[in-house]
Amino acid sequence: MTEKYNKRHGGPYDRGHADSYYRRGENPHYYKGDTGSSEKVKAEDMTEDELDDYFAGYKANEELGDFKQWD
Repeated sequence: MTEKYNKRHGGPYDRGHADSYYRRGENPHYYKGDTGSSEKVKAEDMTEDELDDYFAGYKANEELGDFKQWD
């Protein structure tokens, strides 16, 4: 059975995926609305489900190996 995550832009899964893509390291967070222009929720204020979504997004991109090429 495949787990399904809310992949909303700015959400926990999306932010985990982006942190991996840009090789920023794990730093759980998400935005309540649009990325960068709405309230940011930090790790200490995230629920277990939100943290699970963040780490799932991070892990998914790590396994995919899709990283930003800076050159």
